[in-house]
Amino acid sequence: MAKSPFSARVASAARTTASANRDGDHHANGSSRKDGDGNHVLNEILLALSRAESEAVLPKLEFMRLKLHHVLHEAGETLKSAYFCNSGMFSVLNVMPDGKSVEVGLPKLERALNRFAQFMGVQVTQVAACNRLHEVNERLARWLLMTQDRVGSEHLPLTQEFLAQMLGTRRSSVTVSAGTLQKAGLISYTRGHVAILDRHNLEEAACDCYGLLQKQVKEWESQDA
Repeated sequence: MAKSPFSARVASAARTTASANRDGDHHANGSSRKDGDGNHVLNEILLALSRAESEAVLPKLEFMRLKLHHVLHEAGETLKSAYFCNSGMFSVLNVMPDGKSVEVGLPKLERALNRFAQFMGVQVTQVAACNRLHEVNERLARWLLMTQDRVGSEHLPLTQEFLAQMLGTRRSSVTVSAGTLQKAGLISYTRGHVAILDRHNLEEAACDCYGLLQKQVKEWESQDA
């Protein structure tokens, strides 16, 4: 079999905790759930399990604290655990032969996982087009919005190097684009830290890709309601 021109990597893109289900078991309301060690479960897929499924799955979970940029899976490796992000976010990167990388997905049981797979497919296609067609300013605004949606905070621990890696561009381009957004009063940008100050206008500064992805999510959520 011919080798792919790129490989995929799943990494933690912000301070993250995760639960790993080693045995792989497959709608409860939003009431408090805990794993076998008493840690609160916040992952929406796990919270959507029925009471019986939850009682079968949650005791098998192992709570893990992951460092920034921790790699969960490299392309071609055998999958040994399933990770459910409890806080923070995971990111899917395409790594080229020369070592350069670009993000293609920001990942959120059977029905929930199927819907997740559908969204990931749509997102990968949209983000790939975005990275090719849109300016760095627009892409940076879109990526910050998507990150805030998943992390749930306006304060994001992000470096220039990491942002450049996510957007598939040079650090100097990130510096210029972040400076533009900061001068417009949309974000505050210091070494290793980004704060979103004006989300409404940041959405206006982002490319259409963010709105299209949000529209698709809302349509699916209305179907599931």
